[in-house]
Amino acid sequence: MTDTRQDVAYLVFDVEAVGDGELIGRVRYPAEGLSPADALARYRAELIEQTGRDVLPPTWVLPVSCAVGKVDADFRLIDIACLDAPDYRPWEITRRFWDGWRYYGFPTLVTFNGRGYDLPVLELAAYRYGHSVPAWFNMDAKSYEQSRNRYNSASHLDLMDLFSNFGACRVSGGLNLLANLIGKPGKTGIDGSQIQDMFAAGRLGDINDYCRCDVLDTYFVFLRSRVLLGRLSLDDEQRIVAETKDWLGQRCEEFPAYAHYLEHWGDWHPPEPATAAAAAGEQA
Repeated sequence: MTDTRQDVAYLVFDVEAVGDGELIGRVRYPAEGLSPADALARYRAELIEQTGRDVLPPTWVLPVSCAVGKVDADFRLIDIACLDAPDYRPWEITRRFWDGWRYYGFPTLVTFNGRGYDLPVLELAAYRYGHSVPAWFNMDAKSYEQSRNRYNSASHLDLMDLFSNFGACRVSGGLNLLANLIGKPGKTGIDGSQIQDMFAAGRLGDINDYCRCDVLDTYFVFLRSRVLLGRLSLDDEQRIVAETKDWLGQRCEEFPAYAHYLEHWGDWHPPEPATAAAAAGEQA
């Protein structure tokens, strides 16, 4: 299916980012004359000491990957694109993301924890590079109509907000868990904590392949969420999943990431009635 502006109702996306060592050195350690690499290493070490993890906040990073899945109004996947391939320049990734959202008529953005990470990364990058995004920062609209309003799911559906009831509970296991619950690969040897070192090793292509697979996981979780909300029947969801699996298989030669994804694919099957009854008995 070739997408047109009218076809695209949702943009399912994921961002991978790396620390801006020059900015970190200039702002956090202005008197110490650290190189960008040394400033970044020092900040990561501080984060590990403080939190046990060296995931940098969105304010200190630059996007080096943004994979976007285009989805139609019937929840079928049209295409997945990694922006600014094969150069993956942060300023161009940023421009293409916001211009693409406008080009397709402001479709619903779909993420997992996009409100806490992916969108702040792209918002701050737009600020840094001087991009104007008035339809996103529509602060003069009524609060419930503003694109950035947390409860405006027509503008942005953050699946983590959905499953956590907007932070009322913690989604322990995250996207990886939710993908595995429905038989999809989740994390298969790479996770976000490795992106900085992969970037330092020049593995931009691998980072974007990983990002592409994260979008697939997000897409399949999005489909099951539509079943949960009664927007899609389970039979229709399973038909779309089967169609998408075939779609991926047809593109494995062009995109080896899809072959990797299919190697770890697991089909979801509803529980047998006896099994479900036994599980219910054990819980009771």
